[in-house]
Amino acid sequence: MIRTETKLLNKIALVSAYAVLGVISLLTLFPFWYEIVASFSSSRAITSGEVFLWPIEFNTVAYDRLFDDGQLIKAMGNTIIVTIIGTLLNVILTIMAAYPLSRKRLVGRSVLLMFITISMLFVAGLIPNFILIKSLGLMNSYWAVWLPGLISTYNMFVMKTFMEGLPEEIEESASIDGAGDWRILLQIYLPLCKPILAALSLFYAVGWWNSYFNVMLYITESTKLTVMVKLYQMISLVDSNLLNNMGGNEALEQVLLTPEALKAAAVVIVVTPILCMYPFLQKHFVKGVLIGSVKG
Repeated sequence: MIRTETKLLNKIALVSAYAVLGVISLLTLFPFWYEIVASFSSSRAITSGEVFLWPIEFNTVAYDRLFDDGQLIKAMGNTIIVTIIGTLLNVILTIMAAYPLSRKRLVGRSVLLMFITISMLFVAGLIPNFILIKSLGLMNSYWAVWLPGLISTYNMFVMKTFMEGLPEEIEESASIDGAGDWRILLQIYLPLCKPILAALSLFYAVGWWNSYFNVMLYITESTKLTVMVKLYQMISLVDSNLLNNMGGNEALEQVLLTPEALKAAAVVIVVTPILCMYPFLQKHFVKGVLIGSVKG
């Protein structure tokens, strides 16, 4: 009898936990779903507050306006280039910094860690960075965007902590077999670091995908702008009532298009690629974050 009651209580607790998690998941997903719905709704429906769960007066004017001249597609391509190359540079440099710093046999390790920690607390500032980029002749180049963010000190420490948690016997046995540091790193440590690499790659990729200020500061050619800056410019034009004066059927577009609809469409456009990438990294992402932040 007691066992039956215990099983019943366990089932009730399990169902309750799933119910609570389901409600929390719906509340978490609702803002993004609302943006999707608003992006396909008319101006009248949005301003009158009729939009909730389903599009009202379904239309694709916001998306048509964003993609009609091809500039946004070009900006998406630029963003993909910035994200892929920037993430690769970040991951490579993070590995190259974290591996030696995780080895206790590194001469001057404590001094290096002290200086690296200081860099997390004190930064040069915007004006010195701008002067440096300009003096190096990197203006209007993606290197002006990549170089200031080549490595995240915090992410490097996370990866260093992860590597320190790996058994030292692995390195010792490889060294006895004649393997050098490069071989140990590339053939032994990196395969074991897949979880933390996936987590840090996602962090870096999201940061580059959302890059805005440095691009606006250092990139002057409109053909080199990333999607965030281009979307901001388009939305600003709508806010100033300039964008609605372009195109053919102005009366229809003024009824169907508002800055709110355009902003909702912009949110959907920039968030969807990251959402599509996350499920493939979720398993490694969760494991890497937990191990990399707890061990040590």
